[in-house]
Amino acid sequence: MSAETIGARALGEARPAVFWLDRPERPEPAPCLDTDLDVDLAIVGGGFTGLWTALTAAEANPGRSIVVLEADTAASGASGRNGGFCEASLTHGLENGVAHWPDEVDTLLHLGDENLRGLLDVISRHGIDCSPESTGALNVAVSPWQADSLADSASLHEAHGLSVTLLDTPSTRSEVDSPTYLGGIWHHDGVVMLDPARLAWGLQRAAESLGVRFFENTLARSIEAVGGGGTTGVHIRTDTGAVAARRAVVATNAFDPPVRRIRRYVAPVYDHVLVTEPLSGDQLAAIGWSNRQGLSDVGSQFHYYRLTSDDRILWGGWDAIYHFGNRVGAAVEHSPGTSQMLATHFFETFPQLEGLSFTHKWGGPIATTSRFTCAWGTSHRGTVSWAAGYTGLGVGASRFGALVALDLVDGTATERTELEMVRRSPFPFPPEPLRWPAIQLTRRAIQRSDRRGGRRGPWLTLLDRFGIGFDS
Repeated sequence: MSAETIGARALGEARPAVFWLDRPERPEPAPCLDTDLDVDLAIVGGGFTGLWTALTAAEANPGRSIVVLEADTAASGASGRNGGFCEASLTHGLENGVAHWPDEVDTLLHLGDENLRGLLDVISRHGIDCSPESTGALNVAVSPWQADSLADSASLHEAHGLSVTLLDTPSTRSEVDSPTYLGGIWHHDGVVMLDPARLAWGLQRAAESLGVRFFENTLARSIEAVGGGGTTGVHIRTDTGAVAARRAVVATNAFDPPVRRIRRYVAPVYDHVLVTEPLSGDQLAAIGWSNRQGLSDVGSQFHYYRLTSDDRILWGGWDAIYHFGNRVGAAVEHSPGTSQMLATHFFETFPQLEGLSFTHKWGGPIATTSRFTCAWGTSHRGTVSWAAGYTGLGVGASRFGALVALDLVDGTATERTELEMVRRSPFPFPPEPLRWPAIQLTRRAIQRSDRRGGRRGPWLTLLDRFGIGFDS
């Protein structure tokens, strides 16, 4: 029986629902804003960036009045839909960091490690039950050209003091057994597997315990600068009330922001995910995986996958689907064809798991930038800051993004705000109607590159020359 047929059968009972959010302990929505408020700090967006901004600001200044406005419910967007890979990297991997910021990459590595330690400290201090596991990561080669690149990657990581082990085919398969593996790199530190929805809900509870007020199902329609002279601030309009705030942070990431400038730098692309039923002891023994690392391929198009706390396999990635006009929402959330492709690839990777079923399938928007990392900015006479564009690695980097956004809106010069990564914006994506064809051209070029042994081709070579790209 072909992997395609096996995959189709395995998808037969899969629910079109997000595994992490499909829980009885999911909190009841906070009330909708139904009045006018006057506060010190307003945060637009209740995902990871907004949650970290709220909690950090409340801990740093207990007397600060803070509200969070969320158009849906906290963690309902990318924050509750991702794979739960929490990485120290702020640069979407070391290679990307070296390519863009060679002179400050060691500082970025230090800040990334510091950020991950701070994140784990918050989880511990506030008793957030999100099943963190410091597993490290295993990057695997599934074609000869990918295997050829592993030694150089391992040497680069070791040169920057990172703990990695280069694995040949047998040693890779002794960690996790797939007939597709030709080699791998085990990154021993800096990667934690966790439950992203429970992390988000825990951050919300912690912020509420410090006096932060949340208003959900409350879309911020507009932000306007108000005041003059020595008194400035913003007025945020919603359908049912308004907020006057001395300062505001916009943390909408992949979703339509109330600050137009953000749209230049961020493109929302859809990533799709499957989750299996829990594996039996025999099924786990058939694949190994006793060290429970987070896994990903090393191609330009790649899968990422991991074990959950109850021994399911979460399997996602490969396609990065952009919808014309930056469209996001329920209408573009599900893709039967993409789910089928993912299921086929799953059983090509693990044919010994034939008979395993998928229980959940979903899609979620990733905010990507042309340099694959977060971008920041200010607006409204400096009373508004924003952070967006983690390109799939926001579980950990969103905390750093929030710290920078608070530095910027408070006018505080720090080591973070002096980074070139913060001071310089990424190359902007073209506006529509040019954005869609440009992204499709790049997607096709990436697919050709993987089929042709990693050869970049003229279009990708041109993008490389300008330090720009497209990815999930």
